Formats: sequence, structure tokens, C-alpha cells
Amino acid sequence: LFVVGIAWLLQNKKTMAAEETNGGPMGMSAVLKEVQELADKFKVEEDVEYQSPYAHLEKAAVLQEARIFHDPTAVRENPRKCCTVIAQLLHLQNTGQHLSGPEATEVFFGVTKLFMSDDASLRRMVYLFIKEVAETCDPDDVIIVTSCLTKDMTCDVDLYRGNALRVLVRIVDAAMLGAIERYVKQAIVDSSGQVSSSALVSASHLFTTSPECAAVVRRWISETTEATSSPNEMVQFHAMQLLYQIKSHDRLGVSKLVQQYSERNTLKSPLALVLLIRYTTKLLHDETAEGRVPGTFAEGSAMAKQGFQFLESSLRHKSEMVVYEAARAICNLPSIEPQELSPAISVLQLFLSSPKPSVRFASMRTLAAIANQHPRVVAKCNEDLEALLGDVNRSIATLAITTLLKTGSENSIDRLLKQISAFLSDIADEYKITVVRSLQHLCLTYPAKHRVLVGFLSNFLREEGGFDFKRSIVNSIVSLIRSVPETTESSLLHLCEFIEDCEFTMLSTQILHLLGELGPTTSAPARYIRFIYNRVILENSAVRAAAVSALAKFAAQCPSLRTSIMTLLKHSLCDEDDETRDRAALVVSVVEDAMAKFPYVPPPEDAEPEEIPPDNPAEDDPAAFVLLEALPMSFDKLERSLKAYVATPASMDSITPITVEALPIVEDTPEELAIAAGVDPAMEAEAIPLGMGEPEPKKKEIVDPASAVYAIPELASLGRAFRSARPVPLTESETEYVVQCIKHIFANHIVLQFTVQNTIDDQRLDNVTVLIDDSDSECFNVSGEIAADGIGYGDTKNCFVVLERDADSQLTPATMTCELRFNVVQVDPATGEEEGDSFEEEYPLEELEISTSDFMAKVTSPDFRKAWETVGNGNEVLEKFALQFKKMEEAVAAVIDFLGMQPCDGTGVIKATGKPHMLHLSGVFVTGQKVLSRAQIVMQGENGGVVLKIAVRSDDATVSRMVADCIR
Repeated sequence: LFVVGIAWLLQNKKTMAAEETNGGPMGMSAVLKEVQELADKFKVEEDVEYQSPYAHLEKAAVLQEARIFHDPTAVRENPRKCCTVIAQLLHLQNTGQHLSGPEATEVFFGVTKLFMSDDASLRRMVYLFIKEVAETCDPDDVIIVTSCLTKDMTCDVDLYRGNALRVLVRIVDAAMLGAIERYVKQAIVDSSGQVSSSALVSASHLFTTSPECAAVVRRWISETTEATSSPNEMVQFHAMQLLYQIKSHDRLGVSKLVQQYSERNTLKSPLALVLLIRYTTKLLHDETAEGRVPGTFAEGSAMAKQGFQFLESSLRHKSEMVVYEAARAICNLPSIEPQELSPAISVLQLFLSSPKPSVRFASMRTLAAIANQHPRVVAKCNEDLEALLGDVNRSIATLAITTLLKTGSENSIDRLLKQISAFLSDIADEYKITVVRSLQHLCLTYPAKHRVLVGFLSNFLREEGGFDFKRSIVNSIVSLIRSVPETTESSLLHLCEFIEDCEFTMLSTQILHLLGELGPTTSAPARYIRFIYNRVILENSAVRAAAVSALAKFAAQCPSLRTSIMTLLKHSLCDEDDETRDRAALVVSVVEDAMAKFPYVPPPEDAEPEEIPPDNPAEDDPAAFVLLEALPMSFDKLERSLKAYVATPASMDSITPITVEALPIVEDTPEELAIAAGVDPAMEAEAIPLGMGEPEPKKKEIVDPASAVYAIPELASLGRAFRSARPVPLTESETEYVVQCIKHIFANHIVLQFTVQNTIDDQRLDNVTVLIDDSDSECFNVSGEIAADGIGYGDTKNCFVVLERDADSQLTPATMTCELRFNVVQVDPATGEEEGDSFEEEYPLEELEISTSDFMAKVTSPDFRKAWETVGNGNEVLEKFALQFKKMEEAVAAVIDFLGMQPCDGTGVIKATGKPHMLHLSGVFVTGQKVLSRAQIVMQGENGGVVLKIAVRSDDATVSRMVADCIR
């Protein structure tokens, strides 16, 4: 009203001015006064919070109002009131205030009486209420409305027909579906688009409810095919979706579906065409995975050729949705050649200038993804990408700059950095982190530009920013130091300047640790001492302790600096923090001892540079040994090893002192394996939002698999288990008895732990054992067994078989037949009480293989090169094998599996270089020898097959030979 009044006022301004001059009743001042009063009347207080009309609903009050449903007069005369009550009931249902059984039944019967009203809004609310409560009410009560819904489904009002059909399929089962099948099939081909879409969507829901309903829906394929010719676009979309659902498990059927509709060109709905593009793309992925696309898609199978032609033709469709979906599908095809990408890239380049932000973002995101694999193809869009740097949508701008960093040349880096410097100040930290990681990739691509890029990153360390942003920069600089050693000295100086005013303790300690590790190996180690000692004076206790440890490493590795560092460290002997004081006392004591045994003699002042000896500690220097030599295992592995030692029977009663060599060997955890594989945690967490205040996830406790063996007194004499292999299934998971085997390796025995699960509800298994046939094995023989008793329905228990290894014979692989034997006791499924006599039963199992790799513990070697040289080639075994693998990934995985060893130095990850792959493997054999292996894997042309050259080293030539013979 206020707006209307202002409009009328402006329209009649001259007339009112004349009337005011003549003293008329409609003068300007009078109207303005009325408008002001009207504005005050409709003025909304900004401080008043909005309250929902359902905020203070009480269930009892709503149930009382629901009695209006039983009044026919009120229902006919006041349908709006009934709609309000149903809305309140639905609100109670969705907010957790559920109705009890009697309340739900009473309300439901009341709602069914509302079918007498012809009000369209009330009828739709009734449909909605029945759908919501269909799963919570008694099924017998819900069935009552079936006749009403069936009547509405066959009436003349399209609104009633479509909605009634949607509700009906929510309450019927496979038995009732047959009664209404004829009506649903008619509705699918109905002339009304609303009714037809409702029927198709309902059929799609029915298809997923149960296999019986799915079987009924499959009979509607002819009607669904006819619906794809409907002039209504939504009907075409839903029909295409249902057709694919029906044929999804039939590869040939899906292939014919795609071929039929891609050739006919009968689909006019953009949404239906998008679905067809996705189905085509899935078929092309399958064709590629099965090796039917040897080169380009034009050279592939008929299906691949036709599918790719359809995607290319869709790039010329009039709908932006279809064009983008086709372009994205082409860009995501596996092993696609650059020349095949050009049409899709051209389309995406045009979309970059679209006035719609969603289109720009979608095309930008796709280009950013394809730039990872084909940066040169995307490089032709660089001018359009630079135009997007000023886009108001910061997500688009961020994707543009990160893509430019991937596609830009070495000569354009300086210009890009100038644009980024202005760009970074205007975006949030989460976008800055993405740009930082892109800069890291750029530095790895162009190592010659490391000074410019590291300097650029370090400048932003001194700018305002949160912990996550600063941490991403520090992690990137550290990663670049590891990958590009030329950046070490300049990067360390930048990090030293950063910790001068760093407010984050975690980053300060991380950088101090890095300085202690790398600083002593630089050309001028003394330059870092000042920065480190400033942390001892000015920082909190955690940083002071880290600074003392860093100074200790300088003193241990650089004898020329020991006197100066000792002067600084002695000030920390009186530190108020216990940790800092204890570290300083240990370092002072060790370094003073080293200085007394190996005093430093400075070179003459007139000595030539080449005459000055390297500033390295002596061979037996105690400071270098104590402060620089790493533990033989990490603290996590040391903890697990000690727990395994304590869990071993009679271990704590032994008088033998505990040493590192006496501790059990523990295999690496998945986290340690990821680090050994060369996975950069910072890069892996690129899409994960970081938060300093978020609690760290609780570390999952690792359970020793051999604890089940230690719990059996009869097996205590076997001692400590060397390792436990992964469970091996000996039956299918769907069989009556599910059996798995875990091989526990001991010094002279193997304990086979058979995990048996009973899946039959009317049986109990007693005296369960596994019979092992060891007649074909020269190395192993069965020496004992322990049965499992009372395995009820759903229970899982263990039985054990002990194999003794002949110490005089050489360890050789063995394959043994297994048979499950047990007594079956018939029981009542409900109570578990016995109902009959027991009888013996036998159940055949899969053969059990014991290989040489079972006796190898997967333990990584921190410095593989040093360990390889230390072992020497005295017991080296060299072999060459021809293996039948078509892919490098399969060959590498098979070699690792054959040997049972752990990849080191990130060699478990294959880089797409096309060159021979070198694999470094490490492990510990059951006899205690450290085993190392180097394997070179070379692909043999287009015919497939690989050549494996392997070298195995250990302290025992017999062990080296056994490991080399694992390849088969």
C-alpha cells in the first residue's frame, strides 16, 4: 500500500499542487501527511526477531484441533482450517514429536475423511500427509486409503491423478502392485505431461524398493519407450532415466539404448540428452578399460567410434546444458589424445565469456582439471583466463589463476606473479591456499625460477593471514627444499626471517627442526645461529626447547661452532621450563665430552680454501652419535613393539635384558606406508578444509593379530610370533559356513588360526576343527590342533592348527588341502535349545597356500641407498624374468606381492614417464636378516609383457636365493 501510495503521489503531483494553491481538500501537504502515517504503520522494527508460527505448538492442542476432520460441515465450509491443522501435524512429525500408535491411527482415519472435500489445496495436503506417515503407521491402516487413491488416479483431474499415483506407490507392495499395474501403464503414456511424469517417477521409486517390484516394472519397458517420444521435455527425461534403470544390468541393452537414441535424434529434452551423454560416457569408459580403444577413439571399436561421434555432435546443440555436458564428458575420457580434445576446449573457451556466472564457473572448473594432464591444449585459452582474474566471483578468479599457473610458460611467470600479488590481497585464506599449492607445482615444473617463486611465497609469510594459510606456505617451501635442493639456502633464510615474528608455535617448532636438520649442511651454517638463539630468548617453552635441539644438531655436526654454541646453551641450564633445561643439560654434557676427546683445531689463517679440511665430526664422535643418529624405529613402532613384547607369554619373567634387537619386529601401519610411498600429506589434503581449532582425530589403536594365539595356554611354549599374515578367505562370503585363515609365523612353527562363522539359524557347531593334508609338503607337518566349541547362529569362533617346520630342510612353498569337520546340533532358532541328536559333518574348503613371502615382514628402510651399500654384494643374487602383464601398475603390484616386501623411497608409486620403473624393496626375514631388493621393470612394446631384472641382498646367500625364487 505504501508503494502504491507513493506511485499515485508522483503521478498526480501537478494536480495536487494546483489544488493546494486553491485551498482544495487534496493538497500536497495533506497527502504527504497521510503517506507518512501509512509508512509508520507498516514500519518493521529491525531488532524484532522473526518467530515461526509453529514455534510453540503443543501436540495435545493440535490433536484437539484435528477433530475438525470428523465434522463434514466444517470440512466443506472451512478447508483452509483443515490445511493448517495438517501442516501443524506434519511439523510435529518432522521435529521429532511423533504421534503414539492410537494417536496416529485416530488422526489417520480423520484425514481419510477429508477425501469428501473437493478443495484442491486440501486434497494436496492430504496426499502429502499420507506420504509422510505411510512408513510410521500400521500398514493395515494405510491400506484403507488405497480405494480412495485408486479412485483419484482414474478421475478426470490431472492434479489428482498424478499426486494420487505418487502416494499410492509409497504404500503398495509387490502383491498389490499387480492390481494397479494396468492404471500405472496407462498413466505412463497419458497425454498429460504431469500424469506421465508422475507415473515414470513412481515406477523409478518402485524399481528400487524390492526385487519383486523391480520385476513388475521391467514389464513396462514398451510403455516407457513410447514415453520417450512425448512432446513434454520432463516426460522424456524421466522416461530415459527409467529405461536406463531397467537395462542397467544388461551391458548389451544399455549399448543398444545409447545407439538407438543417439542415431534417431528424437530426444528434444536437454535433460534427457544430458542423461544420454552420461550413459554414452560410461560405455566409452568401459570400452577403454577393456582395451577396445588402442589409440584414438576413431580407431577403436564401433561402439567407441559411434559414442565419440555423438559426443562431438552434442557440442553443436543449442542448449548450453547439453553442450557443456558433452564437453565435460570428452575432457574426462581416459587416455584421450590432445587432438580429440580441441573441439571441447574451443566450446569451453567460448563459455568463459558467458554472462552467466554458473556457466563461467563450470567451464573454468573443467579447464582447470584438464590442465593437469594437457596443459598445452588449455594454453590457447590463456587470454580469456587472464580476463577472468578480475571476476567478481572469487571462485572463478581463483580457478583462473591456478589454471594459468599450470599452463603458463617460463617467460610468463614474472607477469603472472605481479597479477597474483594484487589478487591475493582481495581473497579469503581458503582461496589463497589453493593458489599457494599451484605455485608449488609451478616451481617443480620450472626449477630455474625457484628464487623468484620462493621469494614470492616468503613475502606473503610476512603479510596478514591465518594459521592454515601460513602453514600451507611453510609446507610448500619445505616440499620445494626436498624436491629442488637449489632452493635450500635461500628458503632457510626466508623461514628464519618468518620465525622472528611468527605467532604460531607449531610453525616455529617445525621450522626450527628443519633448520637443525639442513642448516649444518649449508655453505655457511653460522649465519643461522643468531636466528635460532633469538627463539631461546624470546619465545615460549615449546619453541625454546625446539631451539635448544636445533642448536644441539649444529654443535654435533659442525665442530668449529661448538665453543660458541656451548656458550649459548649454558644460559639455558637455568631455564624455568623442565623440558628446555633437561635438553640443554644433556647437550652440554655430550658436547663437552666430545670436545674433550676430539678438540677442534682451526686451520691456519693463510691456508688456501682447498687445504681447509671439511668441518665434519670425527668417526667416533660421541656427540654425533647421540645427537644425530636416528632411532632404529619410530616412537610409534617402538611403542607397538614394546606392547607386543609384554603380551608375549612369559616374556616378563625372562632374565634377558630388553634391547632394541630383542624387541619384536612390527610391520608398518597404513600411515607409515603412505609416507614411505612418497605421498605428500599437504598435497593430499588439498581439498580438505583446515582448521587450527579442530581437534585432531583420535589415533586408532592397532591390535596385535597374534593376541588370539597368546591367549591360549597350550600355545605359550611357541614363544613370540614373528608376524601375522592378512586373513585369507577359504569360502565364499555367502556360504553356510564362512571360514578365514590367519597365518601366524613363529621361529619354527606356523599357527593357522581358522575363523569360523555359522550362518544357519537352526544349527550349533561343536568340536570344530580343520583337517590339513600335509602329505605333499617336505617342510611342514601338523603337530597339533585346538578345536572350537559351541558356534551358534551368527557367532564367530577360532580353531587352531599348529604346523611344525623342519629346521634341517630348506624353506619351500607349499599348498595344502583343507577340510572343515564339526558336529552339527539341531537347535530351536528362537530359543537356542537343542531339538535333536548331533551328527558329524564335513565341509570342503579352498586350498591353503604357504609361500616364502609369508615369512617376510614388511619393514621400510629410512635410507635405502645407505642400507644397500652397507649390506654389500657379497650375498647378492641377480635374476631376470619375463612376466605376462599388460600394464606397468599390474606388474609392480605383482612383484611387491610376490616378494612380500615394503616399497621404499616412494618407488611404489608409478610416474607416467614411459621409462623403466625402478622399485626399491625392504623387509626382514623370519631368521632376522635384513633383506633389500632392487627391481627394474620394463614394458615390452605393444604386445604386452614385461621384463623384470631383480637384485636381492642380505647377510645370508640362502635367504637371498629364496627371496629371488619368489617370482613366479
